[in-house]
Amino acid sequence: MRSFHSHIVFVICLCVFQVSHGQLFNKERLANLETFDSRPLSWGYFLGFNSYDFKFTYNRQFDDENTDVEVAPQAGFNVGLIGDLRINDYLNLRLEPGIYFTQRNLTFPRIEEESDYFREVKSTYVHLPLLLKVSTKRLNNFKPFIVGGISKSINLGSNETNPEDNYFGQFRMTRNTSYYELGFGIDFYLYYFKFSPSIRGVFATSDELVRDRNPLSPWTSNIASMKTRGVFINFTFQ
Repeated sequence: MRSFHSHIVFVICLCVFQVSHGQLFNKERLANLETFDSRPLSWGYFLGFNSYDFKFTYNRQFDDENTDVEVAPQAGFNVGLIGDLRINDYLNLRLEPGIYFTQRNLTFPRIEEESDYFREVKSTYVHLPLLLKVSTKRLNNFKPFIVGGISKSINLGSNETNPEDNYFGQFRMTRNTSYYELGFGIDFYLYYFKFSPSIRGVFATSDELVRDRNPLSPWTSNIASMKTRGVFINFTFQ
């Protein structure tokens, strides 16, 4: 997974370098979409990739690291819409509702039975972030920015209310989760549209684990909290 992220980030950086190099050193410096940023409202859509992980914290009475849950993130896919409200030349308020498909594979070292120590956690999130975009001054046909904000998600694959737990093969998670997000990207002003590659980190603020009914469960008894963290790589078209 690290290799996957490295390759994507490398491609984005290469594209950024090539385009920015051409913009800075091209004598003609033709400006595309000169009035685009003066619009009070603009719309678009995004496509991208994600990698969701879990951050576990453990109860103090369990000090053996060999009991820690092992997480293997899988590459996922994002798609969504964008609504952008201009505040001034440097600030924009953005709403980016989207659907995120992801999977995480969990291994529980405390479990001896081969059929029980592995859980495949598939999730489909309706993700609703409210973000503040802070941009620099436009440089010819590109403009770097940072973005941050808060978000909520609804896990359509949640089995929070399922009465069956890990003793029946069901690893349960909450349906609703809150996050904060932080990232950066670059706007490229092309002839017909604005293209914006970006990378963003997302960090849950709420515990998502639904514990087993048995307080001594080998799957959940040693877990104090389980919170999502992830990386989004989005390609935006406006």
